[in-house]
Amino acid sequence: MTQFDGSAQGAEEPAVLVGGDDGVRTLTLNRPGAFNSFNAELKAALLSAVRAAAEDESVRALVITGSGKAFCAGQDLKEHLARVAAGDPAVAQTVSDFYNPLITAVIGMRKPVLAAVNGVAAGAGVALALACDLRIAAASASFTMAFGQVALSADSGASYALPRFIGAGRAARMMLLGERVSADEALRIGLVEEVAPDDAFAGRVAEIARQLAAGPTGALGWIKASLAYGATHDLADSLDFENRAQMACFASLDHREALDAFVAKRPPRFGPIR
Repeated sequence: MTQFDGSAQGAEEPAVLVGGDDGVRTLTLNRPGAFNSFNAELKAALLSAVRAAAEDESVRALVITGSGKAFCAGQDLKEHLARVAAGDPAVAQTVSDFYNPLITAVIGMRKPVLAAVNGVAAGAGVALALACDLRIAAASASFTMAFGQVALSADSGASYALPRFIGAGRAARMMLLGERVSADEALRIGLVEEVAPDDAFAGRVAEIARQLAAGPTGALGWIKASLAYGATHDLADSLDFENRAQMACFASLDHREALDAFVAKRPPRFGPIR
């Protein structure tokens, strides 16, 4: 595992661990003592790592997870308090400088992104999971929209995504009351798509990630883009976008490979985005 720009030079442990193989890139938020909360170092490292994964043609699927007992607890409040107390004017730009670009980078990536929620997710940590395409939670994981508890409004796309996943009423309850949602409840209300036992979690994450990476990356990217487009446009515009996406897929080598494999009754072997 390596570190991307943004982690401290010479530090014993980088803020983001980067690993994976066979087309899967895994980014592990690595501040377990602080529940993987976002300080300046982790912010820079994660945004750089996500952008690098998007540009790397060898990466066919991305997994985002956390080390220790947490996925991500959102903003590092100790660092935030120190900056507020010092009168740092840049603290007011943290949403526009980091959170918005991060969410945009994850959603806009033309590759599938899997959130492996291994433990506590709070605030912007929940929003990060919602920005991914699929979410699997460990049985011991939990979700809290903790913005109101520190007298802040929602950010990181939480006010956009959360009602679309669980409905307006449940989203308001999570936001206004700050209630903790268990992994099983998250599955029941649609906040995640799967829950795995803690002792089987890593294996199940790897299985899903390998399946995504083995797929036709170009077509999966178009599916992802079509879902995002359809969420904010009417039927006529969505049909037009689908047509454009399908025309691009018709012309791809992956589509021809899928057809050949179907006729030959063999598994398809997809290559880089073509």
